Amino acid sequence: MNDKNICADPCPIARCLAFLGDAWSLLILRDAHFGLTRFDQFRKSLGIAPTMLTRRLATLTEEGMLEKRLYSERPPREEYVLTDAGRDFLPVLVMIGAWGHQYRGGGPLVRIQDVETGEDIKPVTIDAVTGARIGTRPLRFVLPDVD
Repeated sequence: MNDKNICADPCPIARCLAFLGDAWSLLILRDAHFGLTRFDQFRKSLGIAPTMLTRRLATLTEEGMLEKRLYSERPPREEYVLTDAGRDFLPVLVMIGAWGHQYRGGGPLVRIQDVETGEDIKPVTIDAVTGARIGTRPLRFVLPDVD
């Protein structure tokens, strides 16, 4: 399946993976949530090749997860800041991290803490309609009606 087919897929998971489907994109978003905004900051943090970083930042910008902002006019320099869509992705990253702690742990791992309490968080996903934790009740994936 190529990216065009994935983008036309009615499954929102497939559509998301069409542009976020590699580790670099997710790690760039993670670092953006940590407060990194500049190309060199991302490059240093990730150890990613400049050409690869340029492509990933362009895609994340085109897809509306990041936006460019000019932070210096002379010389012209841009930074990358999270959009609403990028900020709304934080729970996804936190849940990936929680899954990684449980199933890919071992050795020292980053912990996520609540700033106000100083306590490690224990994230769960809840269905806002029923209040039930996702994974505790059967779910069904319903395809859209196509005429």
